Amino acid sequence: MQQIFQNLIKEFQLPLSSPVLIFSLILFIILFAPIVLKRFNLPGLIGLIISGIIIGPKGLDIIANDSAIHLFSTIGILYIMFIAGLELDLQQFKKHRNKSLVFGFFTFFLPLIIGYPVCRYILGYDFDASFLTASMFATHTLVSYPIVSKLGVSKNISVALTVGGTILTDTAVLIILAIILGKSRGGLSEEFFISLGIAIILFSAFMFLVIPRIAKWFFQKMESEKHAHYIFVLAVVFFAAFLSQVIGLEPIIGAFVAGLALNKLIPESSALMNRIEFIGNSLFIPFFLVAVGMQVNIQVITAGPMALLVAGTLSIVAISGKWLAAWSTQKIFKLSKDQRGIIFGLSGSHAAATLAVILVGYEAKILDENILNGTIILILITCIVSSLVTERSAKAILIENETKGIEAEQKETGNKENIIVTASKAIKFEKLLELAVLIKNKKSQAPITILSVVPNNQEAEENILKSRNKLHEFITLASATEVKANIVTTLDHNAASGIARVAKESMADLVITSWPNRARMLDLFIGEKMEGIIRSVDKNLFICRLQSPLVANKRIVIASPPLAELERGFDLWVHKVIRLAEELTVPVFHYGHTHTHSAFKQKLHKMGVNISYFYHGFEDWDNFVSFTRFVKPEDLFVVVSARNGSVSYMGVQDHLHYKLDKYFEQNNKIIIFPKQEGMITGDDNYEEINLSPLNRSLDAFELLGKGIKDFFNKKQP
Repeated sequence: MQQIFQNLIKEFQLPLSSPVLIFSLILFIILFAPIVLKRFNLPGLIGLIISGIIIGPKGLDIIANDSAIHLFSTIGILYIMFIAGLELDLQQFKKHRNKSLVFGFFTFFLPLIIGYPVCRYILGYDFDASFLTASMFATHTLVSYPIVSKLGVSKNISVALTVGGTILTDTAVLIILAIILGKSRGGLSEEFFISLGIAIILFSAFMFLVIPRIAKWFFQKMESEKHAHYIFVLAVVFFAAFLSQVIGLEPIIGAFVAGLALNKLIPESSALMNRIEFIGNSLFIPFFLVAVGMQVNIQVITAGPMALLVAGTLSIVAISGKWLAAWSTQKIFKLSKDQRGIIFGLSGSHAAATLAVILVGYEAKILDENILNGTIILILITCIVSSLVTERSAKAILIENETKGIEAEQKETGNKENIIVTASKAIKFEKLLELAVLIKNKKSQAPITILSVVPNNQEAEENILKSRNKLHEFITLASATEVKANIVTTLDHNAASGIARVAKESMADLVITSWPNRARMLDLFIGEKMEGIIRSVDKNLFICRLQSPLVANKRIVIASPPLAELERGFDLWVHKVIRLAEELTVPVFHYGHTHTHSAFKQKLHKMGVNISYFYHGFEDWDNFVSFTRFVKPEDLFVVVSARNGSVSYMGVQDHLHYKLDKYFEQNNKIIIFPKQEGMITGDDNYEEINLSPLNRSLDAFELLGKGIKDFFNKKQP
């Protein structure tokens, strides 16, 4: 017993040496520090930074700042930059890239212009020290980015232009650092600039041209190995960070570029994105914030008046420069005060890049200890200020968005949107479930219903058990995206009536199902089954053929008939297609009538989203094959149809799945049937539209003739 007690005392000698005990202590800090700070209405990350100060070598010296801490800290900052690139709304970033350039200009030059004369003439440092310290003011680290990500405002324009400005600023500062170091070590040469430029070009080409193709191939080949997707993503992030370091840039630049490269391949609501954010926000990013606190030396306060003067001056200049940059950007682009707060909050914190610049300058004997210690205090002050400002502004923007009703789907379906996904042996059900998760109303608390219709025969009870056991694995798949799902297995003599009955009983808003693979003559009988589902289910119906992962699609092409905007289900299907485009970060190409286009644009405006939308007039529905000129192999082809008797019904819409299978065999395809319950009457504006339907019987005979021809062709040797 005494030996155990002695071992216990030995393990608790400071600083702690046991890796298990150190890791346990940090996990407890990550767990409880945000909870304590929340009681004082302060951001949780401030608690992590303060905890790092307390346990660090400059505090109570509980944990040494060794290589293990440095490793996790590095992983954390790379993770922050990677998530920032991954969550960046590329459509909005491209749309507002000039604003990012303007903000990048302000946030780089204003702190530099203010900082240099202060360091040169007030603090009395030479040119190199003053210029390097002033360039440090221009850097910023997205320490408070987890706040905007958690509150769900990361798609706001203020976030997009700040993130873009971060990369421009940090890259420029690190290049300045390389130039100053080159100058102090014997001068600069033309070869230095040429080699750096070529290295950056080659690195960018590899990341944006090669990595996305490798990632797409890997995700398709290893579709069932979900854990492998996460490992692959991590490998890409750290390899990109390594390549960035090799060419002379900071690893954080490579991590951000990796996020941009994988942006389109990892939808926001996907299981992979959920895993990335969950592990990062739970472990790596908090670890980094604790490590930032461990760098702070509170003893600087007692080190004399010069140390305090330098620390205070650096902090005032850093905050002032970033605030002026945010204020200038707000005034030029007429942004709101809360958006200015987001810009200042995200760009106002100094950590990784700042510390890297100062440490390199200190080790090169360009900067003295006062600048180093003052920078450490600056890191603490700016992280606290930026966190408070970011949280307040992000909450204000979130409340404003909800008040304006930007989430239009909440008005239509409230918090009880009900989606049914029908399970079938004929398709890979995971893709249907993935589609449902991507387009689901994020405010809805209702689970996705996974429906299986079992034939009502002598083996019904045994088949029900088999069906339920088989579908339970999909509950886990949905849970990985933090979306609730439940299983409904019902008995019926045919699938159509079973689906229709459950859809009515559950008051479903949307039913997602599939059509089976082509079977030539058997298509005549399978077609009757599909027609039965279309006739029986009067809800919004999405009939899908998803042959490849949705992230492989580069565009969404919509074909809508005249008067489609008068159907009761118009708002819902438009909303779902727009949400899917937003999740996949792809443009939408709409072919239809001008009135439908106007209604589509109004819906797009009400939703307040930023997607690339293009319209092309199309009315030649009798010549459906002409769509082959517009649809590319990597497009998701969405065809809006209608049930017989609907206001937008045309005879050419019958048996659409045959035409799509024949002419668009390689594409992912969705046929949409808006709900049938009632119609909106038109007005005089629609008189020019020709609604004469084609002869349905002729279509049937044509289909039968093709089937017989295919059958006998197959028999010939």
